[in-house]
Amino acid sequence: MKVAVTGGTGFIGSRLVDRLQAEGHQVLLLVRNVQKAQQKFPKAEVVAYQATASGAWQQAIAGCDGVVNLAGEPIANRWTENSKQEILESRSVGTAKIVEAIAQANPKPTVLVNASAVGYYGTSETGVFDETSSTGQDFLAQVCQAWEAEAEKVKACGTRLAIVRIGIVLGPDGGVLAKMMFPFQLFAGGPLGDGKQWVSWIHREDLVSLIIKALTNSSVAGVLNGTAPNPVSMGELCQELGNIIGRPSWLPVPGFALELLLGEASKLVLEGQKVLPQKTEATGFKFQYPTIKAALLQILKPS
Repeated sequence: MKVAVTGGTGFIGSRLVDRLQAEGHQVLLLVRNVQKAQQKFPKAEVVAYQATASGAWQQAIAGCDGVVNLAGEPIANRWTENSKQEILESRSVGTAKIVEAIAQANPKPTVLVNASAVGYYGTSETGVFDETSSTGQDFLAQVCQAWEAEAEKVKACGTRLAIVRIGIVLGPDGGVLAKMMFPFQLFAGGPLGDGKQWVSWIHREDLVSLIIKALTNSSVAGVLNGTAPNPVSMGELCQELGNIIGRPSWLPVPGFALELLLGEASKLVLEGQKVLPQKTEATGFKFQYPTIKAALLQILKPS
């Protein structure tokens, strides 16, 4: 396949591009920083684009067999009214521009794999969510609703749509785990908040495998939860992490400290949701790393 990818130099996207190329697919990268992308992926075709604006970049999608849209402004920073608007528009308007490009393309891509997030469900200490569950009411749930609503419009073009609601992605060299490792290495690690909040996680390799399956398997469509089948509490995650690297998990980071640091964005780590990948598993997808122990052992194994 020839696959157009947005967000292809990020934590998830860069591994996706590596895997696509290793499997013999051609990759078209739609990026803001052309030079950075060319240095990182010299064998890929690279086109400059601005996510929220129409432009010549849209013409490059014609002739692609599939599109993976992973673009979006980072959300794990202190939120202001301006940054919240950027978070929303980078996903909703950005997806609308991708759909616009697909609608104009001749020939059209046959599939769009569009990212979303488990924030769609809102937060809960007691609820259990799968792909059929209703949406939450908070800011991130509203962002996910708008994001997915724009992606749904691609079906009017006759293009198959798969939406992957992504959980906490664990992998080497980046993501949440890299931020958690530093205090553990100083023997000062521990859960964020009270440790009881749910963490619906996924190993990066499993997430990339799921995206590739959605791209290449014409029977896969609709919403898929990009989360492992065994979510854990924050306390369990930190305990397992400490056990594997031989460090104690004894010093919790109090919620008020995170609220001071991150403001409203502290909800990302202080509140969670238990999300199960029921439809994902119903497609026949097999997780390589279904448990947190297996995932962390692979990620943290000595090189």
